[in-house]
Amino acid sequence: MKFIMPGILLVFTLAFGFWLSRLGKPYNGLLFNVHKLAALGTVILAAFQTCNLLKGASVPWVVIALAAICVVCSMALFATGAFMSIGNLPHVPLLTIHKIALTVLPFALTGMVYFLVRSIR
Repeated sequence: MKFIMPGILLVFTLAFGFWLSRLGKPYNGLLFNVHKLAALGTVILAAFQTCNLLKGASVPWVVIALAAICVVCSMALFATGAFMSIGNLPHVPLLTIHKIALTVLPFALTGMVYFLVRSIR
């Protein structure tokens, strides 16, 4: 139940991201900032809730591995998003990395939550 709000924020972030990509460059400043702030809020909220769940719990290694993948994907998404917004760097490789991280993150996140909830019961 604790991960419903980060899930909603993730969907909100994805919606704004797809909307931005459909509008093309140069990015709409307001939408881009809403997208960045929603992403940042999602990551912070999910991290706090995950840390609170992990306190004092015996966590399987798979949860830690999937959490590490989530962190790497989140960092890749923030970095590539920032570099793409600059505009003078090669767009195609950055967009490719952004899409890969965006594809891997939901699977790793779902697996992490599944194994975390299962280990707490």
